[in-house]
Amino acid sequence: MAGNVGAIIRLCASLGASLDIIEPCGFVWDKAKIGRAAMDYMDLCDITRHTDWKNFHENKTGRLILMTTKGATDLYDFEFQKGDILIAGRESAGAPDYVHDAVDARIKIPMHGKARSLNIGHSCAIVLSEALRQLK
Repeated sequence: MAGNVGAIIRLCASLGASLDIIEPCGFVWDKAKIGRAAMDYMDLCDITRHTDWKNFHENKTGRLILMTTKGATDLYDFEFQKGDILIAGRESAGAPDYVHDAVDARIKIPMHGKARSLNIGHSCAIVLSEALRQLK
């Protein structure tokens, strides 16, 4: 959703992280709709858009860390390294199998009780904050 991407743009701009968008997004890229959530942070964020997974994967420079409810490692047991690339799938469907197969690690945020997942923007904030905390 454009609102989630806008919120993630604002998150990345505020915490000094770059953002790669891998098409197709699952929605039409509409700068005005995204901008409603991103506010004036869109110009403060280093955003790279990739035409597809292949284009992104060919140009990656670090370990690929997938945030997923199907993760094998608890977020707080994972050791981040400088240069790690955090990947989030679609909020509705997660990441496709070919992404799961290509990543270096799959991490999950521990959930309380019967809770299954969080909003994608909240998940990105939690994981990015933990990665930055570890690497400071």
